[in-house]
Amino acid sequence: MTPWTLHPDRALPADPVTRPIAREIYQAVRDLPIVSMHGHVDVAAFADDEPFPDPAQLLVVPDHYLTRMLVSQGARLPELGVGPADGAGFESDPREIFRRFCAGWKHFRGTPTRYWMEHELVEIFGVTVQPSAETADQVYDQVAECLADPSFRPRALLDRFGIETIGTTDPAWSTLEAHARLAADLPGRVLPTFRPDPLLHPARPTWRGDLERLATASGIATTTYAGYLEALRERRAAFVAAGGLATDHGHFSADTTPLPDDAARTLFEKALQGGPGGPGITAEEESAFSAHMLFQMAAMAADDGLVMQFHPGVLRDHDPAVAATFGPDKGYDIPVTTEFARGLRPVLEAFGNSESFRMIAFTVDEDVYSRELAPLAGVYPALRLGAPWWFLDAPDAMRRFRESATETAGFSNMSGFVDDTRAFCSIPARHDLARRVDAGYLARLVAEHRLDLDEALDTAADLTYHLPKLAYAAR
Repeated sequence: MTPWTLHPDRALPADPVTRPIAREIYQAVRDLPIVSMHGHVDVAAFADDEPFPDPAQLLVVPDHYLTRMLVSQGARLPELGVGPADGAGFESDPREIFRRFCAGWKHFRGTPTRYWMEHELVEIFGVTVQPSAETADQVYDQVAECLADPSFRPRALLDRFGIETIGTTDPAWSTLEAHARLAADLPGRVLPTFRPDPLLHPARPTWRGDLERLATASGIATTTYAGYLEALRERRAAFVAAGGLATDHGHFSADTTPLPDDAARTLFEKALQGGPGGPGITAEEESAFSAHMLFQMAAMAADDGLVMQFHPGVLRDHDPAVAATFGPDKGYDIPVTTEFARGLRPVLEAFGNSESFRMIAFTVDEDVYSRELAPLAGVYPALRLGAPWWFLDAPDAMRRFRESATETAGFSNMSGFVDDTRAFCSIPARHDLARRVDAGYLARLVAEHRLDLDEALDTAADLTYHLPKLAYAAR
């Protein structure tokens, strides 16, 4: 059997005129360091530096792209190692989980998951046969053998993957203890990101408990609106002190309309008093309060310099029964239409020209790239256009992004690529794909005599390395 290998020109243009140009551009940036500022790898992986447990827990269970495809073909989450909230009744044998993944390999044809997994298996773990029901154990054993080697521990892989900086995503009440340990061992390399979402949505069932966590972490009582704001400020300051450069906000709507202080205080008090069986806060009131709090987060960002990452427009937990069984963010998130021009207007009117404020806006609604986000990023100095992510971090979607946004926003108003992943070993694969797609787009501009080759090479280095460092630089 011929060993499984990957074509060196994969994802580059098929056109024989542009492919050699794209190849030259890609080769110039392929080995540049990775700046991974938006992701969800658990900080404990780096702080503890323990071996990864097994191939299934590393490659299958945490990758929601992978599991949702298999679910669409009839698999059940417990069969893929995703446990219910009560922690009972799911497959715990990693080899069985991996077999189910390999048996479903054909379902990933044409998807970015296929590209990422190919890169991981071949380039990182040296696998020489394609996954299938017949080869599952052979692939599993090859990956497991690698994971037993100390050179495959998390910190060693940071070096192997060429990751210069990686941002984690941490709740507002995090003690940041793991980050403190890393600051001593790997200064400036693993940075916390402030994620306050649960605290800004008072209708969520966990809101009061999360307020108590915020109070404990900050040392400030959160039983008043003023105390709540002050506790958020204190935690932001703690993240800055720990090396954090950004915040992260995943609201449903892009609305950032502020409320008068009295109205915001009234809604906070109403939400706090509305315990089980009480009147609580209406859906409309919660939407107004969360929009107001996004404006407050922007105002705080203008003071403390944390870059505000904003990615609205996803209907979380589309299947409520799955969410109820398996917990938050397990019920299949689905993109929805998002409106940015009016939604971001309050924040951009207040801070869009401020030298102390920076927002990076992401979307999973492709229509708004050319209609709204590129024009906004193309005029407000404080706004950067985030890279295609989540459902759009696929080869054709990334090409469409370049074609729809560049002409209006230009390259300099973009953030560079973000991988947004919990699957650590997919980081180099995702960044590699982005570099190939960008090389192909730039090659076409060169072939059409719209850019000189030296300009394309310079731009490729910007998109790969310099722009993410600039976009997330402390203000």
